[in-house]
Amino acid sequence: MQPPKLKSKVRCTDRDIGQVTKVIMDPLSREVSHIVIGGDGLGQKERQVPISQVQSVTEDAVELRAASSEIAALPPFERDDYVTTHEVEIAHLEASLHHVQPGEVLVPLPVLERDVKRRTFFTNLTHAIGLLIGLPLVYPVLRYLMKPMYAPFDNRWLKIGNVSKIKTEDVGVQFKYKKKVKEAFMPEAEIEKNVWILKATPAVLDKVYQGKDMDFRDSSGKVIWTNKKEVPYVAFSGKCPHLGCGYKWRKHKLLGEVFLCPCHLSIYDASGKVLDGPAPRPLDPLPIQVSATGDVQIIDMEFKAGTKARVRIV
Repeated sequence: MQPPKLKSKVRCTDRDIGQVTKVIMDPLSREVSHIVIGGDGLGQKERQVPISQVQSVTEDAVELRAASSEIAALPPFERDDYVTTHEVEIAHLEASLHHVQPGEVLVPLPVLERDVKRRTFFTNLTHAIGLLIGLPLVYPVLRYLMKPMYAPFDNRWLKIGNVSKIKTEDVGVQFKYKKKVKEAFMPEAEIEKNVWILKATPAVLDKVYQGKDMDFRDSSGKVIWTNKKEVPYVAFSGKCPHLGCGYKWRKHKLLGEVFLCPCHLSIYDASGKVLDGPAPRPLDPLPIQVSATGDVQIIDMEFKAGTKARVRIV
């Protein structure tokens, strides 16, 4: 007997009852085990009919051995008990079926998989019990490893050089320095960092401070330093606010001397203002002190990249 086609008309011994809507196959024998029938003759529920109830199959019709009342009495088709051949791959399963699409062929969902919610519950319960047993042993280790992640901001002043290095006003000069850092899970290490400092003219100072002093705060919101708007020396973090790349002081053909980030071509003027590119905010100013002898100190700060707001993270 040839396999039934989808949408074939289905006739019982007494009347037409609907059409074939789905085909169910046995994944072991790779033969059709059931057909699913739907239509006006069965109401809103589809019925799953064993292939043994099929009397004959023609090009566009399926004849059943039973009366329509017997078919209507069969249990409704439960779609959740089956998966399509899109969801599970069984080699050559559809080799004998030439009139259906892969998504229309169903195979039974394994019984263990039907009970997955119950099994997942017991698996999760076992994991939870194990966690509760192991937590007293693991907690001291985690506390030690994660301590640097929750350490307060380091607001120490760092001496980085002397302003005698700066020869011209409104020109960015890079100052490099080394700092010891302790990252979570890692030993303490000394890294090289940099900031850009310029001796600003009154016009550039006004762009930076916009007529008022600039406060810097710790994690609790307490003011730790205030840059005075009349002090000519301005320090900028060495990281571009776009994605944290390093940038340089360069001469631009149209814009003159600017800060230029080579990663994504963000451009800033001497006051840190964005002139072009994807940077979401101006360069990040840092607390700066200049002694009577010209020694420069800064508080090392880093801010979250990619945001309009200036959010301190280091």
